[in-house]
Amino acid sequence: MAEEYIVGSIIKGQVTGIEKYGIFVNIDPWYDGLIHISEVSKDFVKDVHDYVKIGETIYCQVLEVNEENLQLKLSIKNINYKATSENSAIKETRKGFLPLKENLDLWIEEKLKFYKK
Repeated sequence: MAEEYIVGSIIKGQVTGIEKYGIFVNIDPWYDGLIHISEVSKDFVKDVHDYVKIGETIYCQVLEVNEENLQLKLSIKNINYKATSENSAIKETRKGFLPLKENLDLWIEEKLKFYKK
């Protein structure tokens, strides 16, 4: 059964192809994705090969999901896309930025109380 992907979430995939117009990424046994050259960097991209290599594992942000064709439109321009070692102390979760969204107001309030003392 295919995974369900949410627009805006950060997922991990493996670079399977590089063309002058973008990067092909395998996400899981069902889904593949494309990072269009316009979604590689905020700056001008002369050569996509300067950013990734075939076989490299990277993080991608989901821009659009096509469940009928099992394809994703992806971006790496607004995230730290380089995947770290598998032995990293930080464990990847499916929640993405949800804990930050849920706790940000509380954390700000706590820091403001601390600084008012």
